[in-house]
Amino acid sequence: MLLAFVVLVGCRGGLPNDLPERRVKVQTVERLNFIDKDFAGMSTADNSTNLAFKVGGLIERIDISEGRLIPAGYVIAQLDPKEFQLQRDAARSAFETARAKYERAKRLLDRQAISRAEYEIAQTQFVQARADYENATDILAETKLRAPFEGIIERQFVDTYQRVSAGQSIVRLVDPRSRSVKFTMPESGLNVLSDTAIRFSVEFDNYRGVQFPAYLKEYVQTSSDASGFPVSLGLREPLPAGRFDITPGMSCTVTMQIDQSRASDEVSVPLSAIYAPIEGGTYVWVVSGDKVHLQRVELGEIFGRDRVVVRSGLTGGEKIVTAGVYRLQDGERVVVIQ
Repeated sequence: MLLAFVVLVGCRGGLPNDLPERRVKVQTVERLNFIDKDFAGMSTADNSTNLAFKVGGLIERIDISEGRLIPAGYVIAQLDPKEFQLQRDAARSAFETARAKYERAKRLLDRQAISRAEYEIAQTQFVQARADYENATDILAETKLRAPFEGIIERQFVDTYQRVSAGQSIVRLVDPRSRSVKFTMPESGLNVLSDTAIRFSVEFDNYRGVQFPAYLKEYVQTSSDASGFPVSLGLREPLPAGRFDITPGMSCTVTMQIDQSRASDEVSVPLSAIYAPIEGGTYVWVVSGDKVHLQRVELGEIFGRDRVVVRSGLTGGEKIVTAGVYRLQDGERVVVIQ
């Protein structure tokens, strides 16, 4: 009787139906609607510029320091105005003289005491002198370098009593508020940017868990150094509830969501569901009733943080094991963890 019992147990142990039950986590396979791709990005200044004088001269005063926030219209630096004041005064004197001659010529023309040609000469001289005076006045005003917008002095290039030329950079002014993000797109993904259904979101390292919706502003379709194609995004207003100080230079993760609903019947599964034995091939464990069986699949690209596209081998609605795939055996009984 003992021998018969051992033989019976040995025979039954080799059947798949009598493998021990294992507790597993499962997930229902869903049709692929969107693909998320992540890129490293950085916030950039909406307004930034190197400020320079339109005229050259000796710097008389610089009233700034790096890192200082200044309002729009603030006088950043000033050239020595003496030379330009003399030019303005000379132009004003010439203008007043020409105006007096013009007004006298107009009175004489009314009395027919001078010819039309003499009057027109006086008129031309008056117009020219007025333009010279206005130009000299504008040049004198350009000896003061003013901030075109509120910003932070990021860098100072010159010092007081230094002679500078026209167009030479004096300071770099940067808007402290940023609503722009830039990242680099590889060549393989450049064609999807023309899709109007594409969506973007941005998560800053300083504000983990907060998704800022964004829109595509512009992108460059050339890459001179083969490092990728620059893409610029704008953050949508209003920003998520709460106070978020976003300044230029903050690192972030850009998520690009691509609509796949019009594509083929591809599905996606977690990376943890893929079984890749040493012998080769890629598989998933499909749960049918209370048993699992091995199903070969063809994989596509990895997207998001933990998912992969399955091109063939699975259909929507099937249940697959998502954890412990290397401990299962074909035909093994399982208990689904709720």
